[in-house]
Amino acid sequence: MKLIFLGATHEVTGSCTYLEACGKKILIDCGMEQGIDMFENEPIPVSAADIDMVLLTHAHIDHSGKLPLLFKNGFRGQIFSTCATERLCQIMLRDSAHIQMFEAEWRNRKGKRAGKAEVEPLYTIEDAEGALRCFVDCDYEQEQIIAEGIKIRFVDAGHLLGSAFIEVWITEDGIDKKIVFSGDIGNDNQPIICNPGYIRDADYVVMESTYGNRSHGPKPDYIKDLASIIQRTFDRGGNVVIPAFAVGRTQEILYFIRQIKDEKLVHGHDNFEVYVDSPLAVEATRIFMERMHDDFDEEAAELISRGINPISFAGLKTSVTSDDSKAINFNESPKVIISASGMCDAGRIKHHLKHNLWRAESTILFVGYQSVGTPGRTIADGAKKIKIFGEEIEIKAEIRTLAGISGHADREGLFRWISAFEKAPQKVFVIHGEDESCTAFTEKIKNELKLDAAAPYSGTEFDLASGTFIKETEPVRIQKKGTAVSGRQSTVFDRLLAAGQRLLAVIRHNEGGANKDLAKFADQINALCDKWER
Repeated sequence: MKLIFLGATHEVTGSCTYLEACGKKILIDCGMEQGIDMFENEPIPVSAADIDMVLLTHAHIDHSGKLPLLFKNGFRGQIFSTCATERLCQIMLRDSAHIQMFEAEWRNRKGKRAGKAEVEPLYTIEDAEGALRCFVDCDYEQEQIIAEGIKIRFVDAGHLLGSAFIEVWITEDGIDKKIVFSGDIGNDNQPIICNPGYIRDADYVVMESTYGNRSHGPKPDYIKDLASIIQRTFDRGGNVVIPAFAVGRTQEILYFIRQIKDEKLVHGHDNFEVYVDSPLAVEATRIFMERMHDDFDEEAAELISRGINPISFAGLKTSVTSDDSKAINFNESPKVIISASGMCDAGRIKHHLKHNLWRAESTILFVGYQSVGTPGRTIADGAKKIKIFGEEIEIKAEIRTLAGISGHADREGLFRWISAFEKAPQKVFVIHGEDESCTAFTEKIKNELKLDAAAPYSGTEFDLASGTFIKETEPVRIQKKGTAVSGRQSTVFDRLLAAGQRLLAVIRHNEGGANKDLAKFADQINALCDKWER
């Protein structure tokens, strides 16, 4: 039994860890990278067709975004997740596929004029649909045997609707080990969803460290702060433009604005309009509403019991078509515009930034983490100008960040979570944090809890049975851009290689079959080779 660390090592995005146990090959998350990649990631050590199953912590694209690519390359196993995660992936993976296809089409139009070879999208809607057929829904707190010798359980992580810590029990060759994968650990007292749970025992813990060297500070009064920003901006005649993740953060902002309107905290603009300009966010909000009776926290549930929808209110408008989106900027009334993507690197938010960044009366309000290298990080860090759609825009708008609002636990929250283990883990692996963050948090665990902790780089292998490293890798620094909406575009030859790897996996899976069937299979392969042999 062994672990191989692949993605989100000394980086925040692209989560992917490989587990091999009881003859099964398992991935924990299969995410896409966002922003600038600082370190080279090792590829999955086996072909996609040889992966038996994926354990998915939650639906965010940096944890789920490469599942369609896995399917495209031959994966036909099972993807275990919570029910809400599966519902959110239904929209998020399809949306990601549409973006991949659109971007490939755009690149090919541009490349054709330059005489460049045609590229394929990283994956297509058909690949996303195929991956979605592999999902197996699991309830929180229910133990489930997924293979002989392997049992799992999902525990509410309080990060996103459906997010989970995953407990994995392994029994192999008379050795029992328990591993806990944290995924993303939620922040306490978020609206709508429950607080993160705690786990009391494990032999090994693989945990995130996004804010491992930072504190969110005292809990802000989100309602008061947001109302103040809206009031000041509207009084100037400007718009409040909020780049927000379509899933999770958009719904939280709607929750706050409903209360602001209910308590009449914005004066002189009583019937102000709020636009959710993202088809994905609109669909995600609908799923949140579907799941409100099952997954919302006590405060939201109390509102529901009184007949109040926690994330809906008068003046809320949704934009689905591109014409709807364009019309928003012809409406001169002060308004709130919530649009994706949350890091401003794609989607309709770029249009709203183009129309509002140069306006001193408007406010751009960041409400989520901005990865290094994204336009959102550039704006938040104080840039004076930025290029959008090839046009240089002077930044005159007020730039604000809603302090403390985060779906991730801060340094203190992470420390409380790992401190709650009553049985000290043999080892703690710290991942999913920028280089300084995961290194600092690893040292904090070692110095203050006296636990054996490490921050592995991609490609590091660890033997779970003996508790020793098989291979420790050194960082390979790079400076390439890989975004959540692109990644490396595939070539047709890449697709052919993946098909060949899948064929080999199918051949291996048929070992021990009837000789007559195997002979027929061999004849079919040889006939195909005769046809294509050069």
